[in-house]
Amino acid sequence: MTKKLTIHHVTRIEGHAKISIYLNEEGKVARTHLHVTQVRGFEKFTEGRPYYEMPSITARICGICPVSHLLASVKACDAIMAVRIPETAVKLRELLHFGQFVQSHALSFFHLSSPDLLLGFDSDPAQRNVLGVLAQHPDIAKDGIALRKFGQQIIERLAKERIHPSWTVPGGVNAPLAAEARDRILLELPEAKAIARRAIALWKSTVDSFPEEIASFGNTPTMYAGMVDAKGNLQIYDGCLRFLDAVELPSNSYADYIGEASIPTSYLKAPYYKPLGFPNGVYRVGPLARLNACDQCGTPEADIELAEFRQRYGRIVHSAFHYHYARLIEIIYALERIEMLLADPSILETHVRAIAGVNALEGVGMIEAPRGTLIHHYKVSEQGAITWANLIVATGHNNLAMNRSVEQVAMRFVDGNRLQEGMLNRVQAVVRAYDPCLSCSTHALGQVPLQIELLAADGTLLDQIHN
Repeated sequence: MTKKLTIHHVTRIEGHAKISIYLNEEGKVARTHLHVTQVRGFEKFTEGRPYYEMPSITARICGICPVSHLLASVKACDAIMAVRIPETAVKLRELLHFGQFVQSHALSFFHLSSPDLLLGFDSDPAQRNVLGVLAQHPDIAKDGIALRKFGQQIIERLAKERIHPSWTVPGGVNAPLAAEARDRILLELPEAKAIARRAIALWKSTVDSFPEEIASFGNTPTMYAGMVDAKGNLQIYDGCLRFLDAVELPSNSYADYIGEASIPTSYLKAPYYKPLGFPNGVYRVGPLARLNACDQCGTPEADIELAEFRQRYGRIVHSAFHYHYARLIEIIYALERIEMLLADPSILETHVRAIAGVNALEGVGMIEAPRGTLIHHYKVSEQGAITWANLIVATGHNNLAMNRSVEQVAMRFVDGNRLQEGMLNRVQAVVRAYDPCLSCSTHALGQVPLQIELLAADGTLLDQIHN
């Protein structure tokens, strides 16, 4: 006989998920399942639409990371048009993306995870939220608000909209950057840097007070994947995808190495590294994976922080708890790159778009979203209508690793004979460490897993259907 604990709603994440924890007769954890309980159909209902509509449509997948979907989509459309976009447009797209990184990482660290990290995993759940942080640590909470605002305003100043902007288009962007917007961002940049420095100093003074969480939050070896340039520098907009200790591949070769499996317990597919097969080909993406995969960040201050990070924990860091630390290093990297891009005089040039039609019937766009590698793959007709689409988002790449992490945390902390709320909070917290975006994550390539159960009034299972 087994008993089942269910966390019906994983809190402080984007989207909807639940966790099932199965206990053996002794009340110890036998196995767990992370269920993504929503399904989206963007790949299917975009069929027949003109390819140039895809950026605007796919940006609506999410209100947290629309810029990431815009950029992956326009890169796929650039490939269908077979054009080389203007260099200034590349820089402006990258600048937009760094604004997205700052606001998204600030949201994850300050708003979603800091209640656990600052107030304690076992603190009163009624206070363990962003309002509790504001009450007990007002300066930190205000820093988080200000840093996220800075990132959002970069998006607004470039694209004229903070959410779902239409400024990024196939072939480039639809308007150049105004000098006034550049100057305003540069004026506000020093305070954003000061906030980032305060945050990482606080974290470095705090992180070692969580030894049990570091030891058990997904602290098992996996492969790691992240984009790098030819020098091994961290990249978020362009480059090759490096599978650590395995291969570097261009975007249009991803399907040779990444497979997608359906699992019966979730609407979220399970990508895996094909040479190792399913389910052994587990790999991770996102901030921690990127820092593991790259040789260096490529900016002065971030490289200093990365060197200290590696000195503390080793060249390859496995614990998912350190996604928080990696996120803060990436904020510093993003702010440095923002300054470098804005200091380039060519950022104000007005030639920012290439015009073309359908010159290829297939295109792949790959970028690093804040949560990890994002891939858009489209096929079109001669007239430019979408005939097939596939999206692999960061949360999908991390699916197998998140499931393993949930099981490791549950086995370490959950005792079915003496349940405490803090135990179950830690099970949710390891999911938050990955900062999943579940609204982005489910799609329709292949067969959607389906399970229907017929239960009697007393809960007895009478019948069930699987596909």
